[in-house]
Amino acid sequence: MKKLILATALFLALGGTGLDAFAQMMGKGEGEIRKVDKEASKITIKHGPIEGMDMPGMTMVFQVRDPGLLDKAKVGETVNFTVTKDSGAMVVTSVEPKK
Repeated sequence: MKKLILATALFLALGGTGLDAFAQMMGKGEGEIRKVDKEASKITIKHGPIEGMDMPGMTMVFQVRDPGLLDKAKVGETVNFTVTKDSGAMVVTSVEPKK
């Protein structure tokens, strides 16, 4: 009974949909920044396959969780980045220049 109560509490704490939080995916990729849109909090990256998300290489517009990440991003720069799938949207959570 305690396990059922804890599972229900966790389900409710995750917004009642629980499955979305458990199904959230995260991946790491490498690519070239093509566009930075600070007003819309978006970044366009031409990337190779994204490890952990079964996504092939392409050029894609991503939302950015922390708009401050865009202050460091430069068009033409090659970067390593982390992306999550959050409520159906692809969201970049980190961007670091490739060394």
